[in-house]
Amino acid sequence: MAQVEATTERIIAADAEAVFDALADYKNVRGKVLTGHFSEYEVREGGDGEGTVVHWKLQATSKRVRDCLLEVTEPTDGQLVEKDRNSSMVTTWIVTPAGEGRSKAVVTTVWDGAGGIGGFFERTFAPKGLGRIYDELLQNLAAETEK
Repeated sequence: MAQVEATTERIIAADAEAVFDALADYKNVRGKVLTGHFSEYEVREGGDGEGTVVHWKLQATSKRVRDCLLEVTEPTDGQLVEKDRNSSMVTTWIVTPAGEGRSKAVVTTVWDGAGGIGGFFERTFAPKGLGRIYDELLQNLAAETEK
């Protein structure tokens, strides 16, 4: 079983603190910036960064739907980690300054992939598909924070 990883990044024309705060705001902002691939969004505990528990379903393909129940931590400044209680999936968001009034947002998701031929296809195609989903999400985050 090999680990699968997908990483996407974007420069956003807003201060890193504002971008991070928007990303960590599961009550008011996160639901608005999610793409159509996400459904059944629900904040179950907290709602602002560390200590939040949030649920959603992620439909990566027409046949693949992942039921996610995520625990949120903030291990360091500018870093948000979402660990799925239902699987090995861990998503890490890192927001850093990228010049005056600009920030760099990087999202990386890792999980234990399947073995065999199914695992080969998962390692080959899943990172690209998830990358497209997160690129759209970061574009929505940029539109929300660049106002």
